[in-house]
Amino acid sequence: MSMTERHKKLERNITLLSVATFVAVAIGGLVEIAPLFWIDNTIEEVEGMRPYTPLEQAGRDIYIREGCYSCHSQMVRPFRDEVERYGHYSLAAESMYDHPFQWGSKRTGPDLARVGGRYSDEWHVQHLENPQSVVPESVMPQYGFLLESELEVHDPAANLVALRRVGVPYSDRDIAQARQDMILQANPEAGGDVDEFLARYPRAQVRDFDGQPQQLTEMDALVAYLQMLGTLVDFGSAAAQEELAEETGR
Repeated sequence: MSMTERHKKLERNITLLSVATFVAVAIGGLVEIAPLFWIDNTIEEVEGMRPYTPLEQAGRDIYIREGCYSCHSQMVRPFRDEVERYGHYSLAAESMYDHPFQWGSKRTGPDLARVGGRYSDEWHVQHLENPQSVVPESVMPQYGFLLESELEVHDPAANLVALRRVGVPYSDRDIAQARQDMILQANPEAGGDVDEFLARYPRAQVRDFDGQPQQLTEMDALVAYLQMLGTLVDFGSAAAQEELAEETGR
């Protein structure tokens, strides 16, 4: 029997075709999945990456709650125009503690992967209160209510416990101090050991974010989150370049 005749027989026999399709898909799936059982981590760790502080995590939850991800991605793709506009292209390690991650290509507004430190806290507050006051052509809705909404996280420690269960390396100390850390980061005068906090969360920014030091608001949390995006990895350091080369295989 020729190959053509065999192929016709396979096409005309639904049972035989189903079995052959299943075997082909099974082999392909096995080839893709099996190597993962022998790899401890599919993401190369990059120096500087750390879990979010409780305040940053609360800000991220607000960011997702308000649908900011619908218009803003957090993924600089490795194309010249993107790198020139937004900065170094995104590394997988930068989102290794995100649940869910914010990668994507849908943009009504600019990408926010590297927005941290580009604008002052005052600019962010004004932009969130009235986007059109700083970007006249913006179609972004106003979020001024965040400035008046007290930050209420029922149990920040429980949030960190849940994240630790899915692989985020929060320590027992981080969990025990979650609520105090949240208050301390937005108001260092409230009491607490700032140096100890920074030892656990390197490069965390400790200050009043919304201009109301006596009140912890949702605006504090959201601005704290935005101000850390893209700031943890020092792409100019020799160590980062070496780790980057390993991740990209160059």
